[in-house]
Parts: sequence; structure tokens; C-alpha cells
Amino acid sequence: MLDQYGRNITYLRISITDRCNLRCKYCMPDGVTDVGMKNILTFEEIWEIVRAGVSLGITHVRITGGEPLVRKGCVDLIRGIRAIPGVETITMTTNGVLLRTYAASLKEAGLDGLNVSLDTLDFEEFASLAGRQNLKEVLDGIQAAKEMGLPVKINAVNRKELNPISLVLYAQQEKIPLRFIEMMPIGLGKKFETIYNEDILEELKKQYPDIQEDRQIHGNGPAVYVKLPGGQGSVGFISALHGKFCQYCNRIRMTAQGCLKPCLCYGKGVELKDIFDRHEKQQRCGTTMADQETLECLYQAITEAIQLKPKSHRFENLSEITEDKKMSQIGG
Repeated sequence: MLDQYGRNITYLRISITDRCNLRCKYCMPDGVTDVGMKNILTFEEIWEIVRAGVSLGITHVRITGGEPLVRKGCVDLIRGIRAIPGVETITMTTNGVLLRTYAASLKEAGLDGLNVSLDTLDFEEFASLAGRQNLKEVLDGIQAAKEMGLPVKINAVNRKELNPISLVLYAQQEKIPLRFIEMMPIGLGKKFETIYNEDILEELKKQYPDIQEDRQIHGNGPAVYVKLPGGQGSVGFISALHGKFCQYCNRIRMTAQGCLKPCLCYGKGVELKDIFDRHEKQQRCGTTMADQETLECLYQAITEAIQLKPKSHRFENLSEITEDKKMSQIGG
């Protein structure tokens, strides 16, 4: 479906929980307030939303959190989405801590690929940054996913302490793509010094002076890639701040509580859970909203959210950011 600026919206990011088993400094070092299961979407509701989204042109779904694998039954959710006609790809963003446990069942359920968040390969730094000593579990999880034939990408968030070369060497060794992501000025991210991807690229050029632009398409996201010399792999850059890509944005995202957000920068969204709550209330009152009517309401709400997409974000001007939630509450 085209938004008001002619962008084709084909990609839905779905947060299924705001909980996480890590306590990263830039995300949720003190945890989050538990909103309770009754206040987040059920799997059945998520499946209905995906069905409605597919009818409007959504073909790619990404599952996020918090940490999605801490939600009981996550694999069943993937299996249910896989059964929906029209869904072309299902991917997941995870911190990797539980990946070894679930890699085989995720593959069996129909997951197409994983992005694993990994900001350092130093055990002490990982414990300091993530608040937990789980680096070994993350690295084991990446290996398990590879063994199952699940495509893996690594996401690293830019920080002034970041050691990009060590991550590049690891990605080369494991033969998996690596992407560097500029810190979003959302939640605690506002307190971190901005490190632009241009700075990371200049550091890489010192190590790899023959680095070249990579025009190959790598998935459905906004990353721009470079090729390392000698067929040593690719490195991607997601530059929401310095390399603003709003004119190519093909996505909307949904929080675990059912708020469909047209843009990360702004607090405005369309509440989908209200549709299901109204349906449940009518059932208690003895009048039932027909399934088709529920779908029609979802169509209208998703259409509204897509048409609310702004022309661009304004992350470069902090005073214009109206989103006040943490990334874990929105969906990373």
C-alpha cells in the first residue's frame, strides 16, 4: 500500500514483549514496568493483524521485543504467521542469549533469518554494557543458528567505546554480515554521544584501504553496504541520523500493546488493541462483532497508520521528537 508520499509500505515490525533478559545501558538498565499480559496482544490478535496487513500489501514481518524469545510460545507465534498466505519473509531481532535453545525450533517453525545484537566481543565490556555475563550464550546461539541453516546478521550499535575492527574480524571469520547502527535519540539513547557511521567507515578504511561500495541487495532494510577487499565479506551501515533514508522507508511498527506507529520519532500512533477489546466487551454483553467486521476495523486502522507516516523524522532536532518511551517499549 502506498502512503501519502508514494512509499510502498511492505514491512511490519512487531514487538511481542517489552521484557528482556539483558539490561543494556542504552536501552533498559533498570528494566521496565511490567504492563501485564492482559495489556499486550495475544498471538491470535497478532495473527489477525498480520492477515489484515497482508491484504494491504504487507509481505515482510519482523519479530522484535524487548527480547522476543523471553515470551513463552514465541515459536508458535512464528509458526502461525508462516501459515498466513501472502507472508513472504519472517525474521527476528534477538540478543541471542536464548538462541541456542530455540534455533532448531525456530527453523522448523519457518523463520527465515535472524539479526543478533552484539556490541562487543570483550567479556568484561559485555557484562558492563549489558548488565549480564551472557556473551558466551550469545556466541553459542549464533553458532547454533548457523548450524541450523538460519541466515544470521550481526547488529552493533555505535558507541564511542565501540571496537569496529574486532567485530569485522569476527564477522569475516563466521562469514556473516555485520551492520553498524547509529544510536537512535529515543529513550536513554538521547544521553549517548552520537557516533556517525561515516566515522566508523573512515576507521575501517584505515584497516581496509581497498574497501568498495556493495550494490548487492541485502534483505528488506535500509542498510547501505560496502565490500571488504579480497572477498572478505560485507559490512552494512544503518544511518538514520547522518544518512537519512526516510524517502525509502517501507515500514511501520507495532508495540507489544498494539499501538501501530508510523514513525519512531513521534509519539502518535493508532491503537489496534482497542478493536479487540471492543470485540471482547461486545461478547460479554451478548452482542458479537462479526469476524469480518473486526477485519474491516483492522484494515481501516492499518490504512490510517500508513497514511499518517510523516515525510521524514526530525531526529536531528531533539526538540521535535515527541516519542518519550524507551525503545524496548516501542519495539527495537
